[in-house]
Amino acid sequence: MNQIFTVEGMTCGHCEKAVTKAIVSLDAQAKVVIDRTHNSVQVDSEKRRETLAQAIVDEGYRVTA
Repeated sequence: MNQIFTVEGMTCGHCEKAVTKAIVSLDAQAKVVIDRTHNSVQVDSEKRRETLAQAIVDEGYRVTA
């Protein structure tokens, strides 16, 4: 299932890696595409949206949509 999150606070490559790692730790098969310019994180995963969003929040970022 393809899901798109709006995430605030990602400012660098390290941020992208942290968000990607958090998602992949829940679903090793997940495909993650991040666009920092638009604060967008696109995730193709079978995990529930709430679970993925919480993983991003746990890394210290704010999920707004």
